[in-house]
Amino acid sequence: MSEVLGIIALTIVAPIWIISHYVTKWRLAKGLSHDEAQTLEELWKIAQGMETRVITLEAILDENVDGWRNKS
Repeated sequence: MSEVLGIIALTIVAPIWIISHYVTKWRLAKGLSHDEAQTLEELWKIAQGMETRVITLEAILDENVDGWRNKS
């Protein structure tokens, strides 16, 4: 009887426990660490600044250079 319980434990319980364990680990690993979140926020701020500069540069070129957008 104990052999049957051992076989059932190894074929059913153990794989379910292992899968549950690693699913939990994967879910925890999906989030960003504090350093990664901070780096992402810094990059976001840099990108916003660059976008502002590009918009300003395009406005200056629109005023001062005729047809600059059509040049290849």
